[in-house]
Amino acid sequence: MKDTKCVEFLCWALPRLELHWPGFRRVRRQVCKRIEARTQALGLTGATAYQAYLENHPDEWPVLDSLCRITISRFCRDRQLFAALGTRVLPLLAARAVEVNAGPLKLWSTGCASGEEAYTLAMLWEFQIRPSYPQLAASILATDADPALLARAACGCYSSGSLKELPADWRARAFTRDGDMLCVRNEYRHSVAFREQDIRTVMPEGPFHLILCRNLAFTYFAPPLQGKIAERLLPRLVPGGALVIGAHERLPAEISDANPCLGASGVYQRSISLAP
Repeated sequence: MKDTKCVEFLCWALPRLELHWPGFRRVRRQVCKRIEARTQALGLTGATAYQAYLENHPDEWPVLDSLCRITISRFCRDRQLFAALGTRVLPLLAARAVEVNAGPLKLWSTGCASGEEAYTLAMLWEFQIRPSYPQLAASILATDADPALLARAACGCYSSGSLKELPADWRARAFTRDGDMLCVRNEYRHSVAFREQDIRTVMPEGPFHLILCRNLAFTYFAPPLQGKIAERLLPRLVPGGALVIGAHERLPAEISDANPCLGASGVYQRSISLAP
């Protein structure tokens, strides 16, 4: 499928899925390859024929939606962010939780793909935060709409390329080798639970001390849907809790009860004065 034809198709189709073309511009080839494979499987000749097929087969839209999921993920993706989480954000949240006797710190990784972000959080907690707060436990919920990715996450085994940004000592301590794969040791998996959920339709109740929603809603969703997602995420944070989005993402302008946190790019804090 030629790039220009695929771009024309995406500009037509994405708004109908409440998705945002500008977010897909740099990753369009990944999506276009999937669409081309789908059209071939249906015996169609290209984007124009697939568009006509969609107009006559409404049950095909969920299939197209699944083809538009972006699955770029790796351990410690954006090292500056995880440095900020380890040195400023999580210590602040942990100290407050201990102060108010809040019980376990609850963290949520949404759009978790094959689990790299959730396991990075677990290692960050064990290696940098828990030694200072041995009385405080942490639980991590990781959600994604793709069951195949969640199955890979539950397996917990990855190629070495997925770990290239992870500190070397973390890699040595937290993984065991199984052939060509590196697998997360059991002691760094027990705090992570995976759940199939599409953030557009359902979210866990919370409340959470930290929510990571990076490079998902505020890149790929259409602006009206971004606003709805933000309005549903913030009430799921405890007062003073942190919402983390991508370093190049921005919260919708109408969101007023989240403030930039500790100068960390992409980290916002829910107003402490709000009721949980």
